[in-house]
Amino acid sequence: MKPIFALMTLEYKNSVINYEVSGKGDALVLLHGFLENLDMWNDFVPEFTKSHTVIQIDLLGHGKTDCLGYIHTMEAMAEAVLAVLNHLDINSAKFIGHSMGGYVALALAELQPNMVSSVCLMNSTFEADDNERKTLRKRAIKMAQTQYESLVRLSFANLFTEESKVTYASDYEKALKLALQTPLQGYIAAQEGMMRRKNRLEILKNLKGKKLIIIGEKDNLIDKSHLMKKIEDTTIDLEVLSEGHMSHIENKSDLSYFLKHFIEN
Repeated sequence: MKPIFALMTLEYKNSVINYEVSGKGDALVLLHGFLENLDMWNDFVPEFTKSHTVIQIDLLGHGKTDCLGYIHTMEAMAEAVLAVLNHLDINSAKFIGHSMGGYVALALAELQPNMVSSVCLMNSTFEADDNERKTLRKRAIKMAQTQYESLVRLSFANLFTEESKVTYASDYEKALKLALQTPLQGYIAAQEGMMRRKNRLEILKNLKGKKLIIIGEKDNLIDKSHLMKKIEDTTIDLEVLSEGHMSHIENKSDLSYFLKHFIEN
């Protein structure tokens, strides 16, 4: 791969994708979640770069990456990620995706399975939205037109347990500040895209490398018991941490241990 170790941009479909490359070794791609950007990984990157070339990417409509329209499907986001990896001459990588980033990683695995040597779905799932979740997304999209800041604050607050908002108040406020920088168009386009995503359990099952799902015991966005039943008798590993949806803040130490183990095997 090209020896690039810096904050970079790539022109893509008359827009700009923002990404960062650091470290040396096998490629590791970090994909952030909804209302986040590549900075969410900063506390983990120093450890990861000891053994890997780490690629952090701002997904479409997030961070410093431009929007491409009012619907960013998971496939469209995956194609943008592929554009970066192709630009860097990377043909195989390990992937860690937080929440929406996990959806994107699976979409990429379907588009180009040989690119994904192993994958970790972090506070994420292979399942599609159910009808209740789709209804909530439609309401959020409608509300965003007139009450965007209030909506982002509410959406972000729902990602944390009440205890975590107090225990990790500083990290919570820092992450919320970044979430509020997500443009309206990016918010709507991602919601529309997540609402349209399909179930990719079979894609995950059929991947040849290591497959890990990490979820939080108190995460109200993922049905733990249902997920566990779906992956019985598969080669998909599962780790359950003690807190909620934002493991990189709420369970940082435990998460670091499991992610380090994941990338080293």
